[in-house]
Amino acid sequence: MLYIDECEDPNLNDCDGNATCTNTPGSFSCSCNHRYVGDGRGCIPHASQISVILGLSFGFVILLMGVTWIFFFINRRKLIKLREQFFKQNGGSLMKQKISSIEGTSAELSKFFTVEELKKATNNYAENQIIGRGGYGVVYKGILPDQRIVAIKKSKVMDENQVEQFINELLIVTQVNHRNVVKLLGCCFETEVPELVYEYIPNGTLFEHIHKTLSWLTLEHRLRIATEAAGALSYLHSAASIPIIHRDVKSANILLDANNVAKVADFGASRLVPLDQTRVTTLVQGTLGYLDPEYFHTGQLNEKSDVYSFGVVVAELLTGKKPICLERSQEERNLATYFIMSMKENRLCQILDPRVVKEGTLEQLQAIAELVKRCLCVKSEERPAMKDVVVELESLRKYKKDLGVNQQSCEESESLLISDEAPTNIYASSISPSTGDISGHYSFCSSTTPPPSKSFY
Repeated sequence: MLYIDECEDPNLNDCDGNATCTNTPGSFSCSCNHRYVGDGRGCIPHASQISVILGLSFGFVILLMGVTWIFFFINRRKLIKLREQFFKQNGGSLMKQKISSIEGTSAELSKFFTVEELKKATNNYAENQIIGRGGYGVVYKGILPDQRIVAIKKSKVMDENQVEQFINELLIVTQVNHRNVVKLLGCCFETEVPELVYEYIPNGTLFEHIHKTLSWLTLEHRLRIATEAAGALSYLHSAASIPIIHRDVKSANILLDANNVAKVADFGASRLVPLDQTRVTTLVQGTLGYLDPEYFHTGQLNEKSDVYSFGVVVAELLTGKKPICLERSQEERNLATYFIMSMKENRLCQILDPRVVKEGTLEQLQAIAELVKRCLCVKSEERPAMKDVVVELESLRKYKKDLGVNQQSCEESESLLISDEAPTNIYASSISPSTGDISGHYSFCSSTTPPPSKSFY
């Protein structure tokens, strides 16, 4: 008789894995093991065992959650301490101290942004969000939760002196409320490098528009933009709660908004001037070609240094030429000197932009040139105050165009543009192809905007 052991071969029985198989004559039987119940072919844990398993599982989950919470709590505390460290390192405490030291100031930051807000606004500081680079840092375009478009200025890793400079810019901008000055919306101190959040100015820098191959700027546009920028500087010098000297006035620091309204930007080099002082001794900062020669040599800074730089900007607007270009002849290399020399030699219209010559009257162009000449006086006391420059520019905008004779009149009547001796270019000898911005690199005569000392955009 053949004996078959069904329990030995799993293929011959269908007992549950938690059951015991017992051979019987011609068949087999299944019975659930201890702590399991069922018919042997389907065994489930006894209720008490289920409770134990559930208890262990729940306990493990609670333990895991506890460990995770402790880990998160520890990391959160580290992050808070790190952000507090960054706040102090980036000058947050210094900022509070300086604000409190200014008597009668109402300066308050609009908003302190968190790093999470700025990361989200810039898509985690994506490369395609970069709208400007400079010696001071990188500027990103961002979109806030309320859909406002902003410019986020992220500074480079800084030493102690750069922290002071950053706080200086922040302190100054909080004092300013003018339609022709870029508005600060807030700041972030809790990142490794400090960040400022400004209103977004979409149309780039004045430098870019002046030096385009076919510039859209008419004479009226140039005068309007010059008047708006002068108004902003006049405000800084005379109407701000504490007089402010910009110290780096140039076309690359004048931005144009969606309506091409001028906005003065970049106060990183600016200085607050105590009301009882007319001159402040500082380390020379600025951009060659725009830099006041008297300030360059003496280190004595006053508001007339901005007037000189503004004079260079107006000369740049009138001529379409860059302030410094080593590819030009020695005579033409420095625009300020070349402009005055051209006036002295009765050939000013030869260096003016053809569109300016065509659109302006002789009297208007002569008056503008005379204003530029006075702004470019070597001695600061001989330069006009910026508020007087604004008045003159407003008046010059009212000149009526004399159709049909403008260009001819300019060319034939240059003998009327008689000027005094041109100022000596007392710092031109210090310029070489490897020399440029006092506080940063400067590419002379390039086809694009030169990297400014602290370019805003």
